[in-house]
Amino acid sequence: MKTSLPLSPIALFVYNRLDNTQETIEHLKVNSLASESILYIFSDGGKDETSWKKVQEVRDYLHTITGFKEIHIIERPENFYLERNIIEGIKQVLNSHETIIVLEDDICTSPVFLEYMNNALDKYADNSKVMHIAGFTNLDIPEKGDTYFTHHMSGWGWGTWKKKWNYFTHYQTRQEALQDLSNNDIKKLEYNGNFTCLKSLDKNPIPWDICWEISIYKKGGLCLHPTHTLIKNVGISNGTHFSASKLFGWYDYDRPFRTKSITLTDIPIEENPNIEKMYEKAMKDHGMRYNLFGKIVRYFYKLLIK
Repeated sequence: MKTSLPLSPIALFVYNRLDNTQETIEHLKVNSLASESILYIFSDGGKDETSWKKVQEVRDYLHTITGFKEIHIIERPENFYLERNIIEGIKQVLNSHETIIVLEDDICTSPVFLEYMNNALDKYADNSKVMHIAGFTNLDIPEKGDTYFTHHMSGWGWGTWKKKWNYFTHYQTRQEALQDLSNNDIKKLEYNGNFTCLKSLDKNPIPWDICWEISIYKKGGLCLHPTHTLIKNVGISNGTHFSASKLFGWYDYDRPFRTKSITLTDIPIEENPNIEKMYEKAMKDHGMRYNLFGKIVRYFYKLLIK
């Protein structure tokens, strides 16, 4: 496959989860474009002696990786925390490249992920309205074609361009983030209360992904998604939080990824009201679908916190 733009570099952000990092790399290497791609790996430092030991195990593994055109390993001397590691890492890569594909250490990709990302980054490079290419989708709607647009971004395997990332703002306060947004804007961002993403604005630091979501929205930008996911988040499927959650139900979006190549047709660069309604339903409870036991526990929990 040839594109007008050079193949996009990949930025992978890792911490202290060796098994997840290995799985992420092995899936990425299966992509047909992996051997032609530059891989940057940003390894965050530990918070204490125990985490540093796990960090070093990950770093020992990182230096054994092969299968890419170039591999650049950036070892943080201290704990940067996720937000600083990602934001500074993206800036570093985009200082030398026009595009970037971003992964974290629990994001396993379909074999056609890099092909799709590079094709989409090339196709929409000069369209100022398209600001983000996502590899993940909460929905499963292949009958709608291979791709769709929405204002909602996904941070599970994504890409963008230097000139569009320039609009990113790492907001420092809730007030700053919500400046110039109306009540209707807030309802739209949170899908009428089903996706309570703006709660993240009370964290310190504010997560990078909600900042990017709001930055895109304020600019009137859109995000391209596949109609069936190209991503499997193994941090959810084998993590402590998810293991406990399986007692109460399942995640609606936890499904196998697509392995067939995506065709990028000339779809309208606008939101589809029908798809937005699907999103509103899919976002409820962050995709958690409760079984009977989960519904009972949730009922009494809500009574308890009132």
